[in-house]
Amino acid sequence: MERTRVIIADDESVMRADLREMLTALGYLVVAEVGDGTSAVNAARELRPDIVIMDIKMPNMDGIEAARILTQEKVAPVLLLTAYSQRDLVDRAKEAGVVGYLIKPFREQEIGPAIDIALARFQEFRELEQQVGDLKETLETRKLVDRAKGILMDTQHLTEAEAFRKIQKMSMNTRKPMREIAEAIILAHEAK
Repeated sequence: MERTRVIIADDESVMRADLREMLTALGYLVVAEVGDGTSAVNAARELRPDIVIMDIKMPNMDGIEAARILTQEKVAPVLLLTAYSQRDLVDRAKEAGVVGYLIKPFREQEIGPAIDIALARFQEFRELEQQVGDLKETLETRKLVDRAKGILMDTQHLTEAEAFRKIQKMSMNTRKPMREIAEAIILAHEAK
């Protein structure tokens, strides 16, 4: 089984060392350790880890802003480890798309489940995004096919079923998706 690849971002070197030791003992592979948010974003973009574990309060860019960037760019899920639990920070973290939030000091047995849940949530987000993309594609194809059917019904005096069957047959004969056939019918009609 492949080990989960982790980037640690914390401005305290002692905390990074402790966390690396904990994660390694739990079977995770620490691929980078950085001390500020900007470095965390750059390392994550380059190394594409499975998860980024970072502190909130760091120089250059705080952990929440770094998490927002990594979430927007869909680089990796972010688990925040912080000594701060103020409501405004938690709200900012939620808005940034953080998938987990652990308060320091935490125990070693808390980090594994937090990582597992963060990875599962991130995977669910990816799957939902894929489903939304697939649904958008299906809807767009359906609109194009309906428009092409309308053109065939008007120009060739076909019923809706006949027009659909004609598009379907052209798709099978040319081994092209119905969407491409529909687009070609629409383009040909608009070119007249």
